[in-house]
Amino acid sequence: MPTVLRIDGFRFFFFSDEHLPLHIHIEKGDGYMRVELETFKVTDVYKFSTKDIKKVISIIEENQSKLIGAWNDYFNPKS
Repeated sequence: MPTVLRIDGFRFFFFSDEHLPLHIHIEKGDGYMRVELETFKVTDVYKFSTKDIKKVISIIEENQSKLIGAWNDYFNPKS
């Protein structure tokens, strides 16, 4: 589970056997979210407040290119 980013107690990561569409998993405490990186669509959420969800989306928007770059580097490494 490569961790890509840690901000404000949120851990942004993906699993080593991921699938499309590009997405990121987020954990904080016992809360969890999954968000598509290109559309910011929340596809799963558990024990995150509305405030946390908005904060996570904001962090993803600010770091979108870094997160997509990390996905591409991991799953499509250059030979």
